[in-house]
Amino acid sequence: MKIGLVTPYIYPLPGGVNEHVRYLYEGLIERGHDVRIISSTHGLQRASEGDVIRLGRGFSVPTNGSVGTLTVSPRYLSQIRALLERERFDVLHFHEPFVPLLSLFLLRESRSVNVATFHAYAGWSTSYEFGRRFLGGYARRLHGRIAVSAAARHFIDRYFPGDYKLIPNGVDLTRYEGIEPIERWRDGTANILFVGRFEQRKGLLVLLKAFRVLRRSGLDCRLIVVGSGPQEREVRRYIATRGLKGVELLGRVGDAEKARLFATADVFVSPATGQESFGIVLLEAMAAGTPIVCSDIHGYKGVVRRGEEALLVPPRDHQALVGAVSRLLEDPALRATMGASGRVRAQQFSWPSITAKVDDYYGFVIRRLAAQGALPRDFSADVPAAPHAARAGGQGTMVMGADQAP
Repeated sequence: MKIGLVTPYIYPLPGGVNEHVRYLYEGLIERGHDVRIISSTHGLQRASEGDVIRLGRGFSVPTNGSVGTLTVSPRYLSQIRALLERERFDVLHFHEPFVPLLSLFLLRESRSVNVATFHAYAGWSTSYEFGRRFLGGYARRLHGRIAVSAAARHFIDRYFPGDYKLIPNGVDLTRYEGIEPIERWRDGTANILFVGRFEQRKGLLVLLKAFRVLRRSGLDCRLIVVGSGPQEREVRRYIATRGLKGVELLGRVGDAEKARLFATADVFVSPATGQESFGIVLLEAMAAGTPIVCSDIHGYKGVVRRGEEALLVPPRDHQALVGAVSRLLEDPALRATMGASGRVRAQQFSWPSITAKVDDYYGFVIRRLAAQGALPRDFSADVPAAPHAARAGGQGTMVMGADQAP
């Protein structure tokens, strides 16, 4: 099939949704599909690069405690119509389809099978609450809906009720095979690792408070911090005004170095305060065999299991963080057990497995439309066989019952 993956965020800039799109793109190509990524421009990027097609210009805007993207163009309709006429996608797969404006225009003009993945979670959304009547027509144009977690499904279903298939995010297990720790930090001092944006919902300031208590208690430990963001000045001020030693601020790092940092860490800590739908960093820690301390929030509970891969603590409670981190650092056997459990669990989230589930879900949606005589006019591929039929003919394997009702 010819598939268009639509991301409202500026590809390939870093971010959880864009990383999801990247690995899904690679996996679908390996499965024999013809795939494009549709995004917007930002700065001096080219309008198109290989299989990446860019329409409009993206601007960063604050949203959901983080930073999102608003895409605009005075020629959206003509650009989108020309794109759809030229490419004639069998499937358009929208990631966060209601982020304005690229996805909304594409969805309105689409003549393809429309599937959406919802990644976000928040307790309440002003834009969805007041915009759901306007967005209802767009939601009805979706033939299939995916949520990356139960938290994400609960959030979006509140505003746009429907059937949602749960298919989680994935992790690149090959990135963590045979990695070596960074020698200069394997010096007998315990390493605590944080990876994430410097913003309120990631909880770095809570972790700094906990780390200060750990150091004052006499525990020999360092805090390795990967990332950047709008709270960076506040983070540096906290460290400087309290004379906090042992904090290594590395900024953003590449994938290979990040993998080595996970291998170097004795404990990975994710003290998110909320509004997390999943927690890709937890998958990365598990793939590296690193035990985890993280917040007890909805989006994390579908990724890690309490007491098996992670110790869960109440969000914003730095004293609880102190207790959990101390427990792990003082118990090497527990760290080893939890790390081994994480490696096993991470196998369930490998990208080949996740891509197969998405591909099977496409087939389920297409077969349902075909049975109703409702396939859109641009769909020209063969209707995929049901998984049990493909298995009987020796043409594939069945993955998690994609023909069951989502």
